[in-house]
Amino acid sequence: MRHNQICAEGAGTLAGVLAKCKQLSRLDLSDIEIGDEGMGRLAEVLGENKALAHLNLMWNSIGVKGAGMLAGVLGRCDALANLDLSSNRMGAEGARRLAGVFGECKALAALNVSKNDLGPEGAGRLAREVLGECKKLESLDLSSNAVGDEGAGKLAGVLMACNSLTRLALGWNEVDVDGAGKLAVVLADCKGLTNLDLVGNNICAEGTGRLAQVLGEC
Repeated sequence: MRHNQICAEGAGTLAGVLAKCKQLSRLDLSDIEIGDEGMGRLAEVLGENKALAHLNLMWNSIGVKGAGMLAGVLGRCDALANLDLSSNRMGAEGARRLAGVFGECKALAALNVSKNDLGPEGAGRLAREVLGECKKLESLDLSSNAVGDEGAGKLAGVLMACNSLTRLALGWNEVDVDGAGKLAVVLADCKGLTNLDLVGNNICAEGTGRLAQVLGEC
């Protein structure tokens, strides 16, 4: 269904069809322009599908309201392992509304919330909940969220809570020397982490040096 101008009205029609697909395990609704209204129409039927394991909602102009509606049903998606919410408009408040539900997403292994204007507060809150509660999480993408040094510090404080994490993407986040230093302090203890993406930040030579001291221990 991806890359179609389904919009909010079409999302209502689609919801009626999806309600009959009880064994659907993979659903790609990326770039169909549903917005918050369409998310509301789809949310309830998504919560009724116990087989859904992969859900892609990227590029859909989902904001705070839509994030809240999705949060209301995610806890019922028992099989959900992969959730892509990248390139939406959730912001820090949308992240806050979503964060509290991740304790119920026991199967979640991959979460992509890149390009959502989360900022340091939203990214920190989301990371704290998902890393602390989702014990099967292997991949977390927080790229392009203006996390900065403050957000890197918040993230560093919770990284060790998730032993299953193997991939962390923090590219294009305005992380500077201080943020790199905060991450470096905990990276040596993240024994499972095999892929760390810091592309497009402002780490420079000093920050690289701080990271280099611990990367050999990872």
